[in-house]
Amino acid sequence: MSASGGAKAIVAALAANLAIAVAKFVAFLFSGSSSMLAEAVHSLADSGNQFLLLIGGKKAQREATPQHPFGYGRERYIYAFLVSIVLFSVGGMFAVYEGYEKISHPHDLEHWYWPVGVLVFAIIAEGFSFRTAIKESNALRGKLTWGQFIKRAKAPELPVVLLEDFGALIGLVLALFGVGLTLATGDAVWDGIGTLCIGILLIAIAIVLALETKSLLLGEAAGAEEVAKIEQAVVDGETVTGLIHMRTLHLGPEELLVAAKVAVQHDDTAAEVARAINEAESRIRAAVPIARVIYLEPDIYSESEAAKGSDREARPGGPTQTPEH
Repeated sequence: MSASGGAKAIVAALAANLAIAVAKFVAFLFSGSSSMLAEAVHSLADSGNQFLLLIGGKKAQREATPQHPFGYGRERYIYAFLVSIVLFSVGGMFAVYEGYEKISHPHDLEHWYWPVGVLVFAIIAEGFSFRTAIKESNALRGKLTWGQFIKRAKAPELPVVLLEDFGALIGLVLALFGVGLTLATGDAVWDGIGTLCIGILLIAIAIVLALETKSLLLGEAAGAEEVAKIEQAVVDGETVTGLIHMRTLHLGPEELLVAAKVAVQHDDTAAEVARAINEAESRIRAAVPIARVIYLEPDIYSESEAAKGSDREARPGGPTQTPEH
């Protein structure tokens, strides 16, 4: 799966959320609806999150330095993790608190047409943003389900925007549900219940984002498709006769580190081995362009060492590790 920052989806979400946040705050001031306040804070938090994603993408483009020789690609993962924290605290916990307060101390809903009108407008705007995120994601998703795409994507921006927009649409429906029941029954407790449900939803989405981004921060291997391409490219059948073991690591969404021990003939000269290693690196980069950092170590294949299996020291002859499908 090719990594992509999904800049178009981020900008669309940012524009929609800024407009919606202003409209929701105005509706809250006129109506006093806690659902509208929770949704306004949610949209404001989402706007800040999109800024964080843009900042992370910009910082990740910096050139490598002696202190950071592998570059700054993981900046995107760090800022995506910050998004999950903001969504949990500013969005989710605030909504839970506001919902609890409204249930404990309900007050009448005034000027009901303000929250209803704004919610309808917000659903349309969020729908546009969500549609853009889906279109951008479909270009990369291939045959993966949406759950698989969110779990396996190496670029964090599109999964973040997808989950945020999905949560925003569900939250708007919950807010409309709370306001509608309040108007129908005359009981403002329903507005608080809608707000509480919004908070629980945002916390759940924030936890999913945090778990997925944590995995990226810890360091994920290349996908199964990329690993297969590298395995096929590294062996030429002449000088490089086999792959003893290999490790891959994403230094960023578009940067992959490949470290492998390859088998060569015991009677090859140093010049022949060096030429074969350089050619293998060229084949790997042609097969997987994001393989930017490649370290290949020649060795003589040993069946006795291979029988010992793989361990943390990556014994010569240990089997190649293949990521989960």
